[in-house]
Amino acid sequence: MPRNRFLLVGLFLIVLAIIYYSFFDSGNTDTPAVTNPESYRLEVLQKRKDKEEFFRTSSESPFTDKTKFKSLVYFNPDPAYRVAARLEPFADKKKLVVPLTDGSEEVYEKYAHAVFTIDDELCRLLVLKHENTLSVLFKDQTSGKETYGGGRYLDFSPDDVKENRLVIDFNEAYNPYCAYNHEYACPLPPAENSLPVAVRAGEKYVEK
Repeated sequence: MPRNRFLLVGLFLIVLAIIYYSFFDSGNTDTPAVTNPESYRLEVLQKRKDKEEFFRTSSESPFTDKTKFKSLVYFNPDPAYRVAARLEPFADKKKLVVPLTDGSEEVYEKYAHAVFTIDDELCRLLVLKHENTLSVLFKDQTSGKETYGGGRYLDFSPDDVKENRLVIDFNEAYNPYCAYNHEYACPLPPAENSLPVAVRAGEKYVEK
């Protein structure tokens, strides 16, 4: 009788595990809740305003002639492009040589694959680590049309990762400095980081 009880308990736990991974731990993760969409929108707009002020005034701005800088161009903030990704970490540290726009190279660490959905499309991006920064270098169906053809970036702190989960907010996707000043050398997105969907969020690009 005890053996049967343990067998039933084991089967019950297996069923629970199947249900969990089928509904909660698949790539089809939900968008993290935005409790106040208007506050979220204002927060995104403020960050963009601060960045424009930096570009307009800082010595580290990619715009050497700041009199020519007017403003950046963005998609409207959209919480639908703020996704909860499941991370699939690499068991061992793997290196990736990333080419830069000037023909040189940098070595990154392959940190994990991020799995999530956008517009009901399952997506997968390689997350790279360089020094103490996690980065996603990606292209999507807007690249070379509405957004910079060389791809866009997203940066994270390792502390942003919680139990192999990472909130990826494409409203914060930005253009590399080489989009505005060809004297900068920028890493190119890995070939596998070309998304099959149009990510109409974050920074746009208008050829000057």
